[in-house]
Amino acid sequence: MADRVYQKRVVFFKGGQAKFLVGQINKLNITWHELGDSIGVHHRTLNDWKREKCLMSLEGLRKICKLSSSKIPENIRLKDPFWYTHKGARLGALATFKKYGRVGGNQEYQKKKWYEWWYKEGQYAKNGCIKPPLPIRIPHFSKDLAEFTGIVLGDGGISRSQVKITTNSRDDKQYAFFIKRLIKKLFAVNPSVYYRNDSLAMDIVVSRVKLVEFCNKKLGLKIGNKLRQNIDIPSWIRKNPGFEKACIRGLVDTDGCIFDERHNIKGKKYCYKRVNFKSASPELRKSVFDILNKLDLSPRIRNDECVQLEKKEKIRKYFEIIGTSNPKHARRFQGGVG
Repeated sequence: MADRVYQKRVVFFKGGQAKFLVGQINKLNITWHELGDSIGVHHRTLNDWKREKCLMSLEGLRKICKLSSSKIPENIRLKDPFWYTHKGARLGALATFKKYGRVGGNQEYQKKKWYEWWYKEGQYAKNGCIKPPLPIRIPHFSKDLAEFTGIVLGDGGISRSQVKITTNSRDDKQYAFFIKRLIKKLFAVNPSVYYRNDSLAMDIVVSRVKLVEFCNKKLGLKIGNKLRQNIDIPSWIRKNPGFEKACIRGLVDTDGCIFDERHNIKGKKYCYKRVNFKSASPELRKSVFDILNKLDLSPRIRNDECVQLEKKEKIRKYFEIIGTSNPKHARRFQGGVG
């Protein structure tokens, strides 16, 4: 309680605080150092009080009046401890809002700097409150890894802490569990599977910073929005024909389809099987086209967004040399291409 009383501040009328202190010095006939020593206040603080740079404490006022046998002035008022913080906080908030448009500073900048600290220092800190990142198996370049890369390029997404692949929970459910087994085989991590309530979708998720780093730095996959970053098949895959086939398999199994193109000409119905790959990335479409063309599969560009195989013998050849890991594609191929 005594500490709270000491923190109370005294407000004089303008010029009154300086006048009071000078009057007390003259009455006591002592120096400012001697007055400070007598009441337990540094002489610099007394000087600030005299210049009215800050308000004097109630405890200081009482000690001075007791020392000089004077009454406490009547024309004063008191302010509670830390009275200035509300005003300072309000002014600070207004200044921040004026500069950044929000209270709390530039949140995007703060987030960026936090991630820079995390990847450089924070994740390695051994302070007991930040757990080290969980390990993964680091695989060598292989056909399985190339197929995984194609899957992520197709239906995957990478954030700062997660790798997520989204498939149809009805038509691609079997394929989703193939993806789960592939991830476990490659990285010795057991992914989580989540079913969405708002759509026919399921997410295969791995929350490992180490996997994110491996995908980004070793495999060449992008963190964040894929399309804004001009995604393409990584160079390590393009250097190996076997890796190219595996990556195409992953891409078509996720972002591709097999469908029947139907026509009615002069009353006669025609039905043709098509293998179609669709992507909003021009670079990725071109790479898929080039690889399929190199394999003599006669691809065609349709509507500036799709790469298609349209000839019956080329579709059969596609499944012979590239194949599919998606049971849905296998059923549609076996059911319609003789």
